Amino acid sequence: MGKLVYILRLLVAICLLAVSNSYAMNPVAIEEQIQTVKSAFPSATKVSEKAPIAKDQPEIRTIYKDEDILGYAFETDDVVSIPAYSGKTVNVLVAMDIVGQIRAVRVLSHHEPILLVGIPEQKLFDFSDQLIDANVTEHIVVGKSSKEGVRSIDSLSGATVTVMVVNEVIMRSAKKVAGLVGIIDLGREMVVLPATVKHDIFTKADWLTLTGDGSIRRLELNYGEVDAAFEGTEAAWDNHGDDEGRADKLFARLYYAPLNIPTIGKNILGEGEYKWLMSELKLGDQAIAVMGVGDYSFKGNGFVRGGIFDRFQVQQGETSVIFRDSDYYRINDIYIDGAPKFDEKVIFIIRDKAKFDIGAPWQVELLVRRQTGPLDSVFTRFFGAYQTLESYIDRPIQPVYVEEEPEALWVSVWRNKAFQITVLVISLVMLFTVIILQDYLDKHPKFLRLFRKAFLVYTVFFIGWYTLGQLSIVNVFTFVFAATGDFKWDTFLLDPIMFILWGFVAMTLLLWGRGIFCGWLCPFGALQELINEIARKFKVKQFVVPFALHERLWAVKYLILLGLFAISLESMSEAERYAEIEPFKTVIMLKFQREWGYVLYAVILLSMSIFTNKVYCRYICPLGAALAIPSKFRLFDWLKRRKECGTPCQVCADECEIQAIHPTGEINANECHWCLDCQVTYHDEQKCPPLLKQYKKRHKMDGKLNEIPVVQVNK
Repeated sequence: MGKLVYILRLLVAICLLAVSNSYAMNPVAIEEQIQTVKSAFPSATKVSEKAPIAKDQPEIRTIYKDEDILGYAFETDDVVSIPAYSGKTVNVLVAMDIVGQIRAVRVLSHHEPILLVGIPEQKLFDFSDQLIDANVTEHIVVGKSSKEGVRSIDSLSGATVTVMVVNEVIMRSAKKVAGLVGIIDLGREMVVLPATVKHDIFTKADWLTLTGDGSIRRLELNYGEVDAAFEGTEAAWDNHGDDEGRADKLFARLYYAPLNIPTIGKNILGEGEYKWLMSELKLGDQAIAVMGVGDYSFKGNGFVRGGIFDRFQVQQGETSVIFRDSDYYRINDIYIDGAPKFDEKVIFIIRDKAKFDIGAPWQVELLVRRQTGPLDSVFTRFFGAYQTLESYIDRPIQPVYVEEEPEALWVSVWRNKAFQITVLVISLVMLFTVIILQDYLDKHPKFLRLFRKAFLVYTVFFIGWYTLGQLSIVNVFTFVFAATGDFKWDTFLLDPIMFILWGFVAMTLLLWGRGIFCGWLCPFGALQELINEIARKFKVKQFVVPFALHERLWAVKYLILLGLFAISLESMSEAERYAEIEPFKTVIMLKFQREWGYVLYAVILLSMSIFTNKVYCRYICPLGAALAIPSKFRLFDWLKRRKECGTPCQVCADECEIQAIHPTGEINANECHWCLDCQVTYHDEQKCPPLLKQYKKRHKMDGKLNEIPVVQVNK
């Protein structure tokens, strides 16, 4: 026991040593970026500050030789946004000349875990340098391509998704900038932008003039029109004969107009009030004046502070603007000559979030409600239209560059990995079939054991070293934080092997628990099991951990999981570094091509499998711990047990190489790797004591029957 504790302490120390060698990419200062650009353009005399090409366009730097333009430089994050494997972008500085030839490329920042701790960043820099001298009109792909007119560049083993994203962001952003500055023709459309008010135009006018030309509009209703709207409903007006003259009586008269327009706002409010109102408005806000007279209040008699105006709103297209007390000001005086007297005079503010276009048609809506019972009512709406005069507004027209919609990057990734995907899917279907038919296959142990050994070899070599399909605790953290933030499927679809594996693991986790992945699909786990299998073939003595210590060591991996999760809450990049307690990256992703600390740590873990099967999986693996937690909610328990299991029979418990069977006989589903060895024994009449007892008893009876003499009967 003391030796095992000492070994675990040694592993932690080596792991911490490996983590201490990790680093993050150093930020690239502005001065260094400018120097990179100048190195690509030796004759340059000036590199401008970042500035947008036009309104709502990306910021770029212009490179000059005296007054002549030599080229342009930009950061890809300012032009396109394509998440890489980490779910975050890789930002690259790109400089190109006036004919669209890329002259410089420099990675400025990234969050890729395989590069933060694993593959040297210099390899990424070397990869991006392949795009120097490329033209923005070229079609460049990562890896070999037989398509005519397509240029291929070398990939980076172990970081294929990352480099595909880097290639995509460089070429797509360069092409877009080239189109914006006129190097290439992307095609343009003329788009009419939302209208703007001509604030420098003002004409003194009276009430009659502004109502006459439509600057101020009116909505007028009498009781007859309102009664007609309610006919056929429970709220229809009941004529009692005492309503003479009711139909022509004024119900409500509303005048409304936009106040941002100087000719309207200054004439109604006066110069001082107009200036005050404009100072209160935020960019994009619009103010309208509503003035009313009549028996019906458009404000509503029941309005209270903090509430909403439930009788009046504005509509434009599909957008309805409802006003709250914070959108409301009272008008004290109307200064325009000839204005009638009003019972109510207010200003309503249409906030910028409504995206209200002052030049597009809009309408006011007056809601009239009648009670039909203590809690029931019927309501109807009346509308008044408005169209701003063209003389008050400008309608800016701007050319917009139209890019051909590029194919999603994940689609091309899946297409390029068609072979790997096909083989993986076939193997997962086979595995699923074996699990479904396990009760039948358990009775054919030779076939089942041969299939399992072959599948473990396939898992190590194909899923692991060939497709790099090693799941990690980092994937769990990435998914959790993506699900609670800006979730995008594209981020996960970029790696089809990992996506398919996680989909299969999620399904089997729900059905049977973690054992299917840990026992069959984890390349590092499969490698440990194969090493142990070879050791047993050579009669290497196995060390069995006493069960009392064994079940306490189970808790270690859960403590590691909690620690990593706590670190991830503060910094995901830090969590990715400390996740190096997983040797997966060293053994599977990088095939031992790393610094000595990482390799030594991985070799020690694998060496321990010679004497005790899957030590890492049983006591250290945070991924196994993370998968064990939802295993509590699995739907099925297909691993059969008998009442004799544990008391007195211990055959299965003794044979279980990862000690997932308690001495009392029950299987711990949180620790079981679903190897099915116990199920083979369960059906074996020569090994399972309860079956063996029945077998002997049955054959003993058969022997007695054979001793009974046969009597010949003559017909």
